Amino acid sequence: MAARAACVAVCRRLQQITTSDEPDTLYKRLSILVKAHDKAVLDSYEYFAVLAAKELGLSIKVHEPPRKIERFTLLKSVHIFKKHRVQYEMRTLYRCLELKHLTGCTANVYLEYIQRNLPEGVAMEVTKTQIQQLPEHIKEPMWETVSGEKEETKS
Repeated sequence: MAARAACVAVCRRLQQITTSDEPDTLYKRLSILVKAHDKAVLDSYEYFAVLAAKELGLSIKVHEPPRKIERFTLLKSVHIFKKHRVQYEMRTLYRCLELKHLTGCTANVYLEYIQRNLPEGVAMEVTKTQIQQLPEHIKEPMWETVSGEKEETKS
């Protein structure tokens, strides 16, 4: 009896699922640039993002762009002692995660998951490259339309 009740509950849930006839968007590449000041936090987050991609069955490549170092030189005293200065330095580390050939649904699920688990002090930039059909005016070869126009002007 309990098995029948469980089966009925599953059937009700399946009836609530809606599908749309709208085609899903396709992405050629999903590029995620992750920035942080702490190397340990960035390494940990990279491991998490790669593990999440592997669990979803996505192919992922990781490369490390060169770090950016910003230096600020300020006077120690506002009014006097020009020779006495202080230097401050900000080091920004980067990781670039690239996923290829994704559907829109998969990309949205993956991005939402890794963004919800983004640690403090880490920033993320996402670039999506979408695959689209060629417009109608570009589909037919240009040389065929140009030669037809030349024949019309000659006659």
